[in-house]
Amino acid sequence: MDAFYASVEQRDDARLRGRPVAVGGRDGRGVVAAASYEARVFGVRSAMPSAVALRRCPDLVFVRPRFDVYRAVSGQVRAIFADYAALVEPLSLDEAYLDVTDDLAGLGSARAAAEAIRARVRAETGLTASAGVSYNKFVAKLASDQNKPDGLCVVTPAQGPAFVAMLPVSRFHGVGPVTAAKMERLGIRTGADLRDRPLPFLREHFGSYAEYLHGAARGVDHRPVRVDRVAKSIGAERTFHQNLFAATELADALERVADAAWERVARAGTTGRTVTLKLRRADFHTVTRAQSFAVPVTGRAGFGAAGQRLLAAQLPVPGGVRLLGLTLSALGGAGAGPEQPVLPL
Repeated sequence: MDAFYASVEQRDDARLRGRPVAVGGRDGRGVVAAASYEARVFGVRSAMPSAVALRRCPDLVFVRPRFDVYRAVSGQVRAIFADYAALVEPLSLDEAYLDVTDDLAGLGSARAAAEAIRARVRAETGLTASAGVSYNKFVAKLASDQNKPDGLCVVTPAQGPAFVAMLPVSRFHGVGPVTAAKMERLGIRTGADLRDRPLPFLREHFGSYAEYLHGAARGVDHRPVRVDRVAKSIGAERTFHQNLFAATELADALERVADAAWERVARAGTTGRTVTLKLRRADFHTVTRAQSFAVPVTGRAGFGAAGQRLLAAQLPVPGGVRLLGLTLSALGGAGAGPEQPVLPL
């Protein structure tokens, strides 16, 4: 979906149409959850502090999020997907992978399925969606961003390697700012640069991530679309109205975060072996620290205690702490084997 939360707000309030809109809180601790395309022109992006967004776009209109509405619209869109694909892997409320190999609608090609889905989304929700059509998840994800908003991009198997080669590695799914900066230092700026680095070099610098990068640079990705995709992590985080300094205050705050996170873990009925602390300082520098265990963490007490140990190792924090988060990961893995598409793109 295109600028999903902001587009829903513009759809439902005619006064917001054509204006730069940010969904989120405007106060000093607020963060932009989504930005309309009119706001993005000014450099406003999701996850940006609201104060920074306002400096970039003084006319920015802030709207409080309505997640119940977004979930309802997401349900409408997923109901449309079900008419075209038996295998749907949601990534979030506004994004999903669809395997249309079985061609439920009998349209003859993946492109035709994507066009039909986009037309129905517009007709039934009043919103626009962009689609990437390709032979694997990695390339389809890249293609989905290529012609936004309201666009369609098809990349065939023959085109895949060249398509990937021309893109900056910062566009690659899974390459975050830290990894992109490391690649920049190593002279890797494009998919072609990454492709030219041998696997031993990638292993030396990126460890277990090397195999994924080696395949991605060649347009290779054998992961299937998984209907029951296992979550990689479950957690919670809180931004504080005032920076916290005292160790006792931070410990109490982390306990509340741990309560919220463990409630989600318990609801999911899962266990995990890695506890990760996220700490954001007053200057917005974010630190993450993790501890892994040989056996799964199965109780709230152990989960919280691990978080407290990770927090204590970071104290004191000059300038104070504005955000704490705690997650449980290594929840389980799944194998993936290659699947060759038979439906024309």
